[in-house]
Amino acid sequence: MSRESEPALPASTSVRINKFFTQHGVCSRREADSLIESGRVTINGRTAKLGDQVCPTDVIARDGTVIPWGQTFLYIKYHKPVGVTTTSESHVPRNIIAEIGHPDRIFPIGRLDKDSSGLILLTNDGDIVNEILRTEFGHEREYVVDVDHPFDEAFLRQMAAGVVILGSRTKPCRMERVRPNRFRIVLTEGRNRQIRRMCQALGYRVTALHRVRIMHIGIEGLVVGTWKELTKDERTQLLRAVGRVAG
Repeated sequence: MSRESEPALPASTSVRINKFFTQHGVCSRREADSLIESGRVTINGRTAKLGDQVCPTDVIARDGTVIPWGQTFLYIKYHKPVGVTTTSESHVPRNIIAEIGHPDRIFPIGRLDKDSSGLILLTNDGDIVNEILRTEFGHEREYVVDVDHPFDEAFLRQMAAGVVILGSRTKPCRMERVRPNRFRIVLTEGRNRQIRRMCQALGYRVTALHRVRIMHIGIEGLVVGTWKELTKDERTQLLRAVGRVAG
């Protein structure tokens, strides 16, 4: 991944050499150990050894190519409760940044309405935001939705085929009945209050909207109001999906 230079870490900050590789998105710790054992990694010109500690004043290279020190990019998932506003503006009551209270500066990827709940991703990697949100990439988002009265098969077919909102038809989507008045929907676009507007156009009012998945990342096991960093596999798949990692 190519990056513009980021603020350096304090010179006193040191990490094991294999962790340096994972923090900078180069490879896994196991792969880093293999590179080190093969003599392909140097620290300030000398061949690195397993267990070496490095800090921002050191020059680390793989096969002669220097790996610059920089910011460690964070990717977290948060189970947003109803009532939290997806904004970075600090003056807004119950804004998502204050609710999470992360020590690093992060911001949300996309939005989730104040009156909706469920999964939202946050990061300090500004480049990845548009890569995830761009409609042409067709990244999936899955929701479970309750409406104010039972619906029929015609409603499911119409929603799946696309509904005219804001002057144009929505893209086809996947629909599945869960209960008489609850359905599961998978979208590949994200217009403003899209699901609510689609339902309203067909004579239904959304009473609850909960996002359960973004791309391959699910909300299972994440308690309402809590967050955690993406797992190694989730992060790798996310970066691969936007072309950051060769697949």
